[in-house]
Amino acid sequence: MYELKTKQTENSVIEFIESVENVKKREDAYRLLDIFTETTGYEAKMWGPSIIGFGSYHYKYDSGHEGDAPLVGFSPRKSKISLYFATGDTKREQLLQRLGKHTAGKACVYINKIADIDVDVLRALITQSVAFLRASYPNP
Repeated sequence: MYELKTKQTENSVIEFIESVENVKKREDAYRLLDIFTETTGYEAKMWGPSIIGFGSYHYKYDSGHEGDAPLVGFSPRKSKISLYFATGDTKREQLLQRLGKHTAGKACVYINKIADIDVDVLRALITQSVAFLRASYPNP
């Protein structure tokens, strides 16, 4: 059976952020911590060794694969900051067009620093992602 690698842990979010070597990236991580916490209303939790997640949902695919994941989150990686939003949300693309300097993958949006993006659009992305996932995966 498939074992999820990214699970919620009891590790300290603050200790993780303090371990970020790049001072500017650490400062951005604290700012993102505030933005995500204020916008979601959820307490930050570590998911796996390096993702700071907010809230959670349980998913189950037609294939039978299921698990838990954070509603939204971020990770201050060495090269870029990864922002995690819902996949499959058609409104995400419209918001990303207004976000500012970024690149996007299937689930992740990558930024160099907060100064490159519009924080109000980031808040809208967070809110939209949480609403989309809550509607798509209502709690049983």
